[in-house]
Amino acid sequence: MSFSNTDTGSKPADPYKAENKSEPDLKTKVDDLVSFIESCKFGMMTTRIESSGLLVSRCMAVAAKEGGGLDLLFHTNTESGKTDDLKHDPKINMAFLDGEGQWASISGTADIITDRETVRKYYSPQLKAWLGDLGDGKHDGGPEDPRIGVIKITAQTATYAVSSTNFISRQYQVAKGTVTGQPASVNKLREISEEELQECK
Repeated sequence: MSFSNTDTGSKPADPYKAENKSEPDLKTKVDDLVSFIESCKFGMMTTRIESSGLLVSRCMAVAAKEGGGLDLLFHTNTESGKTDDLKHDPKINMAFLDGEGQWASISGTADIITDRETVRKYYSPQLKAWLGDLGDGKHDGGPEDPRIGVIKITAQTATYAVSSTNFISRQYQVAKGTVTGQPASVNKLREISEEELQECK
């Protein structure tokens, strides 16, 4: 059952979404999403805490992409809280936002990969700055350090908004909407379903 607080009759209850929804062909939707993620690099990874059921988000850098650029990979310390969260509940969200107000939200499931072949493939020497060298000859932040793993997000759905105009035009649309009550046309709001994602991988 969905939430509703009023009845708007035949008029859209969410005029912003109705005005900005964009439905190009699937290739365009996917290409624009992948391009936006590449431009952001950093995003917020949201998992569920086992003990409380509450959600927690962490800033993460994309290490690599698979599945046509839609399945995202991240380095992780296997001894961290997020791996505990994902062992309990693999459902995950990854959100990206830039300074222009463009954004993307990708929901899916996560796998924690610890095999050395995968870790070596995506290893970065910069990981030493985050894990440190414990001086025991094993936990040195190198590619054989068992603390280093990879979180792979298999995307199931995606929603994103990219700007259809420049900053000045968007500000004009907002000002116009404030005066006239007409919804501002400032974004290309797009959704990619699970079926569409499977089709393009």
